[in-house]
Amino acid sequence: MIHQNWEQNTTIKQIKCMHTKAKKYKVNNVLTEGKTYNVKNETEEFYFVIDNTNRIAGFKKEYFEEV
Repeated sequence: MIHQNWEQNTTIKQIKCMHTKAKKYKVNNVLTEGKTYNVKNETEEFYFVIDNTNRIAGFKKEYFEEV
């Protein structure tokens, strides 16, 4: 259950949201274009960040670029 402590993890790096044009999901409610987010965990396909709802969530890397 390591995912329960991700919000308290140290920040790995910072990323900037480049767009919120998702093909399948609505991400424009929880991400803001141009805003910088702290990465708490990362996989090959996803970044796990604290989104605009102040909860940790996983998003595809295609929405972001590294700062």
